[in-house]
Amino acid sequence: MILKFRKKQLNKLSKLSFEELSFLQLLLSIEGIGTARSLLLLKHFHTFENIFNAHINTIQNIESINTVIANRIKNAVPLIDEYKTKTEQQLTTANKLNAEIITFWDESYPEPLKNIYLFPLVLYVKGNFLKSDDASVAIVGTRNPTSYGKAQAERFAADLVKNNIVIVSGLARGIDSIAHSTALKNGGRTIAVIGSGLDVIYPPENRKLFEDISNSGIIVSEFPFGTKPDAPNFPKRNRIISGLTLGSLVIESDINGGALQTANYAFDQDREVFSIPGNLGIKQSEGTNWLIQSGKAKLVKNPEDILLELKLKLIPEIGKNIPQPKPDLNLFEEKIYNLLNDEPKHIDEIAALSGLSISDCLVNLLSLEFKNAVRQLSGKKFVKG
Repeated sequence: MILKFRKKQLNKLSKLSFEELSFLQLLLSIEGIGTARSLLLLKHFHTFENIFNAHINTIQNIESINTVIANRIKNAVPLIDEYKTKTEQQLTTANKLNAEIITFWDESYPEPLKNIYLFPLVLYVKGNFLKSDDASVAIVGTRNPTSYGKAQAERFAADLVKNNIVIVSGLARGIDSIAHSTALKNGGRTIAVIGSGLDVIYPPENRKLFEDISNSGIIVSEFPFGTKPDAPNFPKRNRIISGLTLGSLVIESDINGGALQTANYAFDQDREVFSIPGNLGIKQSEGTNWLIQSGKAKLVKNPEDILLELKLKLIPEIGKNIPQPKPDLNLFEEKIYNLLNDEPKHIDEIAALSGLSISDCLVNLLSLEFKNAVRQLSGKKFVKG
């Protein structure tokens, strides 16, 4: 009777059946198999159950699936009953916590996350994703902020939520907690991505903040219920923090801090990266200043800088068909300006199309930026301003 109820409950939440979710969980437990290989196997065999029923020779003939991985898949077949029991337990816990287990194939799966490399196939969620969550910014930073860092986190989080921006962070001590609590205090919405199961609150002193967020926002994890907050979980969750957002703001971070991992993920995901400059000689500022110096982050002095940078992504349709006044340009600037539009072009492509050297292009693009005629995106790509 319980199993029948859980199957029904799962159908309400997911496009996968109870059995398919169990096979998926078993597949993801196999060493060497993650998102990419799971989808590759699914493409060939159409269902997760078919993967385990396939002959080993058929499995190992698939590109990027070697004999070792094929053997691991076949050796996992006897474990399916165990994973059905585990899935049953997970669904029972989800029901008790008023949480959901959603997969990549469900309508409730957040769209921005589908566009990152190695997105999670399964999410554990307390709260509901809204379309408005697409307009979000991550605020991350050190667990040991200075008074300056605390003040900036409060200022930026408060102003951004007042402009209907959703704040995403990691529920960690320090900057993360300040960003979440400030968003809630100002009537805004916030999303916490955690590195443990939804039933394991870490740090423990954030229990009330955890509950407050889940009541008006979302708590998200890719880790099954019962997962402890082990150190390797946090770098993994950082790619989800950046992946849910339009951009990430780093407020104070050591050069080896987790916030820099989030910034690097954002950069690789072609999302915006912002950084607030810090005092020289302060450990908490080494990471943020390095991001700016290396060109990986845009220096921001106030929340308006972020809003202006994101305006095309936040309101892409506004002004699209309205003729824009042409800035006063010299011959070379005009040549480059006429090559650009709303589609990002890499510096190499601009140089090839214009017939100018890359260094000459960069000089003129910098001049165009000062005239607000173009905007530089991550990865040395440019669009009209």
